[in-house]
Amino acid sequence: MRSAAPAICNVLWAAAGLLLLHPAQGKAQSIDELRDMPISALSKIDVTSVTRTTSSLAEAPASIYVITHDDIVRSGTLTLAGILRLAPNLQVMRGGPNETVITARGLSGNDDAQNFSNKLLVLIDGRSVYSPLFSGVYWDMQDVLPEDVERIEVISGPGATLWGSNAVNGVINIITRDAGASQGLYLTAVGGNRTYDLGLRYGGQASGTVNYRLFAKRHENFESAEGLDDGSRRTQIGFRVDWNASFRDAVMVQGDAHYGSLSQGASPDEKYYGYDMLARWRRTAASGATVQLQTYYDHTAREIDDDGGRFAIDSLDVEAQYSLLPGGGHSIVLGGGARVSRYEIENIPGLLFVPDRRSLFLGNLFAQDSIAFTPTLTGTFGVKLEKRTYSGLTVLPSARLSWKPGASALVWGAVSRAVRSPTPFDRDVVESIGQTVFLTALSSFRSEKLTAFELGTRMMPSPRASLSLSAFYNLYDDLRTVEPAPGTFLPLRWGNGIKGDSYGLDAWADIRLADWWRLKPGYSLLIQKFRFTQGSTPLLGISQVGNDPRHRATLRSSMDIGRNINVDADLRYVSALPDPHVPGYVELGARIGWQFDDRGELSVSGFNLLHDSHRELPASQANPIRRSVFVALKWTI
Repeated sequence: MRSAAPAICNVLWAAAGLLLLHPAQGKAQSIDELRDMPISALSKIDVTSVTRTTSSLAEAPASIYVITHDDIVRSGTLTLAGILRLAPNLQVMRGGPNETVITARGLSGNDDAQNFSNKLLVLIDGRSVYSPLFSGVYWDMQDVLPEDVERIEVISGPGATLWGSNAVNGVINIITRDAGASQGLYLTAVGGNRTYDLGLRYGGQASGTVNYRLFAKRHENFESAEGLDDGSRRTQIGFRVDWNASFRDAVMVQGDAHYGSLSQGASPDEKYYGYDMLARWRRTAASGATVQLQTYYDHTAREIDDDGGRFAIDSLDVEAQYSLLPGGGHSIVLGGGARVSRYEIENIPGLLFVPDRRSLFLGNLFAQDSIAFTPTLTGTFGVKLEKRTYSGLTVLPSARLSWKPGASALVWGAVSRAVRSPTPFDRDVVESIGQTVFLTALSSFRSEKLTAFELGTRMMPSPRASLSLSAFYNLYDDLRTVEPAPGTFLPLRWGNGIKGDSYGLDAWADIRLADWWRLKPGYSLLIQKFRFTQGSTPLLGISQVGNDPRHRATLRSSMDIGRNINVDADLRYVSALPDPHVPGYVELGARIGWQFDDRGELSVSGFNLLHDSHRELPASQANPIRRSVFVALKWTI
């Protein structure tokens, strides 16, 4: 596996060379794309994550927030984690230059024992980046060129009926732009006190119906403080080809390859690399029915020199979907898929997997029917049947009801079930210190379970204002715990010893105060009540399921000063983390952009401007976040 990465890179660069033989015929990015969407247009934007079919945001019966292309460009942020801070229904916590925890509606997993969230499904153009090894996301391995992102759909709440068992507390669906929307040559260079970033993209046409783009990106985070030696660096290349053969058929092929490393003080650097390729074919019939076939291959690996160990995961995924409108007010989606993942783990000190290599299988079938009972009342009912290596047949149902009391309002409610399925980290892991084994996995570890109840509304009280509000009540069972061995204490073992509930709300608004000034406030409330089940031992405390703030509030201001200057600011408040305690904080980010030419823009961005440093994660896990300022130049030819 180790020798495959250079080979894939060579293939990608060879493809780039062939495509560059054809001159670009597309139009360069317009400066008007930096202008915010009208609020009325945003309510009509198409989304696909709620029902796996195209529907307008105004009619989506879920707590969904859309980060638009304009939001991303105007934010000035350089990484996916930074972009995702724009979603008020996401909890994003960072530490130093590299540590990132992202979740929705709590259960972040950021206590003293661990530092990852394992109940959030993340997709990039339909490719799952949720690791089958430990059911979390390596955020330092996920990146895109921000200017190539069309939108990011963020759902807070379960989406397991359509997206699978690990879409427990939310779904993030990152959708990049059609290659036809990124034509010409684009360059960006960023430099500051904490980072530098270089980007290059070329888009063109190979024929009248085939558009393509090629890109390369280099990003480096400097050490968080002098002498800590905790910086990181990453290089990525990729391509996308879109072939719109006719009104009926569309084909998309894309691929990426990346290589990076993390400094670890006196220890050897940790290196990571990966590559992937995805192909999708979609046909639309005159009746409105659609057929979609998709497949992708993904390879990821991490290793530490000097026998520090390595692991590698290869995944092959195939899925099919059929959507039809049979009449009678029905809109039906049918589909299924299969994924095979193969992992190998070698010589990681203190961490063994028994066995150290294994193939994992995932198979699923799903069906959903949206029924228009009346012109204003719609019910959506679905179920997914899923089979995984470590679990039997899992049934994941959901029921949603939406009512439109008027043309600019929607009221919806939902009841759904989701589970977080066992992984090799739950079933096969053996952790040790020296010669002492202190934790072993159990073959009896069960899926973590959620039953969710949601009620929400989305309205537009005026053409200049929109509001979204959703409340939830979640019932959890069989959450993972660390338990002592009966009678001996060591080795510790995984258990399913916590249950309980959480409730709260997510709210945000979009307000156009003037043609040149827009405000986006947001607020989230989270109250959690968990307890140990009978027979479980409270060894590490309740915080092992998550150490989450009760309150989060955001306020984003976007102003257009004439046609050439944009001023954006983001103010956020996060209340304290309870255990381990981390103080609450208020922070500010800001960006000023100057469109000095039809082809060029110069901007200055600052993040965490109110304090020299602050903590978002416990001191045992990560270093503080420090103030950063950088200058960016963008040029389009």
